[in-house]
Amino acid sequence: MESFNVTVGPVSRDLPTVKVGSVNRVPLVEFIGDSEFTNETAQAMLPLIPAGTEVLLTVVTNALPLTHELSDRSGIPYVCARKKRRTYMTDPIIQDVPSMTLGVSETLWLDSHQAARLAGRQVTIVQDVMASGGTARALARFVERAGGSVIGYLAAFKQGDSDLPVTFLQELPTSL
Repeated sequence: MESFNVTVGPVSRDLPTVKVGSVNRVPLVEFIGDSEFTNETAQAMLPLIPAGTEVLLTVVTNALPLTHELSDRSGIPYVCARKKRRTYMTDPIIQDVPSMTLGVSETLWLDSHQAARLAGRQVTIVQDVMASGGTARALARFVERAGGSVIGYLAAFKQGDSDLPVTFLQELPTSL
């Protein structure tokens, strides 16, 4: 299996590459289960959080540990959208994501209790990798529908040509 090396601070990782659709191979970033990489990346991203951010918003799964560490270090609370409806959700906001990087359309769910935490707040959307921007746009629609304002998009890695104004640590190739 091919790999692609990234370094954040003193931590280096050889990311496996995966075949995506008709595209060649792309690096696969995994924060889940890699505390050292997650912690170092969160520390490097701290100064990139836009001033005035009151809430961080992310989506499960891979970006969740990164956002949790950003929240822990910055003291800024976070909200997490789900990829499945949970039985405890009451009056959730539902948002379709038309096309995902991996070629899978999804529906995101945000419980009304979590949506209330976005109301009237300045929100920064956090992702592990921003590629097309589809997920970020869906998250931004949650913020707008909940009555908050998106003030920034933050990603550990950028891959591709999204037209969203994302701040990121490193760029990944779109094809290897």
